[in-house]
Amino acid sequence: MAKAMGVGADALILDLEDAVAPDAKPRAREAVARFLAEADRGDVRLFVRINPVDGPMAADDLAAILPARPDGIVLPKAEGLVSLHALAARGVAHIPILPIATETPAALFRLGDYAGSALPLAGLTWGAEDLPAAIGATTAREADGSYTAPYQLARSLTLFGAHSAGVAAIETVYPDFRNLDGLAAYAARGHRDGFTGMMAIHPAQVPVINAAFTPSDQDVTRAQAIVDLFEAHPGAGALQLDGKMVDAPHLKAARALLARSRP
Repeated sequence: MAKAMGVGADALILDLEDAVAPDAKPRAREAVARFLAEADRGDVRLFVRINPVDGPMAADDLAAILPARPDGIVLPKAEGLVSLHALAARGVAHIPILPIATETPAALFRLGDYAGSALPLAGLTWGAEDLPAAIGATTAREADGSYTAPYQLARSLTLFGAHSAGVAAIETVYPDFRNLDGLAAYAARGHRDGFTGMMAIHPAQVPVINAAFTPSDQDVTRAQAIVDLFEAHPGAGALQLDGKMVDAPHLKAARALLARSRP
């Protein structure tokens, strides 16, 4: 955990769920709580992925880590407001929550719920591992590594659910951590499609992901030109820039890009 603080990620997820065997949970809770209490966090936010809130282990997870003040809770097997309310009932109403929002069949039908959350959300993310296991699918991917149609749907619903709720849409992990070229292409597609960022599973992935989701100088220059153009013509509905029409959606996207590009 200490080594991961220096890899350049904006946040770390300290895992108490799938990465920890059941008989190792107590020791893992102690280690995570101690790290939260002692770490020099700097600009790195420390999230903890607890066990599912409707299961028997979440209460022990929260009892161990909440006194050490994590920056956020990653909520697996999340199923909309039902899961958020269950988390609030366990004393988590003030810490940002990042639901993993597609790990059960029911979860897909509740992705629109998050727009009505009274609890603070750090974003929404998704996964392509638990869902196929839950429905008996043999894989979530085609032979070339792309997602099959059901999991393309899960990804898309997460993307729109996050934007509907006004929170960050976080792309899921790219498991082949040795294939950095494949990761770069995957992350670029996520950025293209409207995801705000992406999770990593290996330190070597972090620089590639950061590069994909950091606006380029060219992107910033064009965004600033769009903003300047509309400021020079207040009240205009549509304007021309470099031979192309720009209107209100372009202005909104330009302002959002500039906001992301500022330190």
